[in-house]
Amino acid sequence: MTIEIKAPQFPESVAEGTIASWHKQPGQPVKQDELLVDIETDKVVLEVVAPCDGQLSKVLVPAGSTVQSLQLLATFVEGSAAAPAAPEKKSVASVSDAAPIPAGPAARKIMAEHDVSPAQVKGSGKEGRITKEDVVNQLSTRDTAAKPATVAPVVTASISAQERSEKRVPMTRLRARIAERLMEAKNNTAMLTTFNEVNMQPVMTLRQEHKDTFEKRHGVKLGFMSFFVQASVAALKRFPAVNASLDGQDVVYHNFYDVGVAVSSDRGLVVPIVRDADQKNFAEIEQQIVQYGQQAKQGKLSLQDMTGGTFTISNGGIFGSLLSTPILNPPQTAILGMHKIQERPMAVKGEVKILPMMYLALSYDHRLIDGKEAVQFLVTIKDLLEDPARMLLDV
Repeated sequence: MTIEIKAPQFPESVAEGTIASWHKQPGQPVKQDELLVDIETDKVVLEVVAPCDGQLSKVLVPAGSTVQSLQLLATFVEGSAAAPAAPEKKSVASVSDAAPIPAGPAARKIMAEHDVSPAQVKGSGKEGRITKEDVVNQLSTRDTAAKPATVAPVVTASISAQERSEKRVPMTRLRARIAERLMEAKNNTAMLTTFNEVNMQPVMTLRQEHKDTFEKRHGVKLGFMSFFVQASVAALKRFPAVNASLDGQDVVYHNFYDVGVAVSSDRGLVVPIVRDADQKNFAEIEQQIVQYGQQAKQGKLSLQDMTGGTFTISNGGIFGSLLSTPILNPPQTAILGMHKIQERPMAVKGEVKILPMMYLALSYDHRLIDGKEAVQFLVTIKDLLEDPARMLLDV
């Protein structure tokens, strides 16, 4: 029974996809639910699996081709894969059974060393026997035809090609979409960035004191991101414009807090959403972030995981970034950038102390958010992180 293998129904926001790779080839046995092909869209990678045991009979859309929703990709034959036929073995046997062309030991050795077939050499010996001189003459004729008159430039070109080479590959759909959105953010928003710094010692002390108990109770490590999510949510409640978005000439104020957490993957930067972050505790936030990180590495994030979001946090500090200006994730109007924690001498009540400091950056759309609001929002996050108890007391 022949079955049609079609592309899945793409989500409404995805227009088309690209065949990333075929994992099975025609004639290769396939088990039910085994992966046949990956389809890369500008947001996620969709997988098409085998409907039953059988084998692909024909691939209609090669890798690298653009496909539409529900487009026919291949035909599939249900049942066990047919055993490979052996006509080629017979033809090889018939060739091997043919009478060999006579050649002397020295001639056979040279032909073997230079990959020369006896059929390519005209024998001059008795009864057409191939001699050593016949093989040498054939090699001389072949080399003369293959090589240009001047040998030196060829060698130079070969060395030059090894030292200076280029590789051209098409941009993936996700990377192209990231580039498109970055340009959209730069060109269509009045983006501005304000900076501050935060003393991370209180948070680090709190983590050090409770990390073992926290991990034992909740099965996940207590990281920095949950503190920043909680502090951001508290600040967003005080400054609703930072949690809003622009829709044409309208301002949309959200009464929910879906915080996007930028995650690096092999395919590029993705931003899964921690939904209703205001209703989650530290453990639930950490568990959600760990899960998203694992899914990103495996390419298993769904479109639903990355749709929406009212505010974004990007942590360049895990790669060693000391300071940066994050770019907005439209239609959001603000993004918080975390950076590397680095010990620096700081003046504290007239004394110089070495403290673990982190620079914070808030990029925002100046069309909606005034500088005063942006600065106060960032200062609020700073205050909450330098005294974590304020997050519990809402002060």
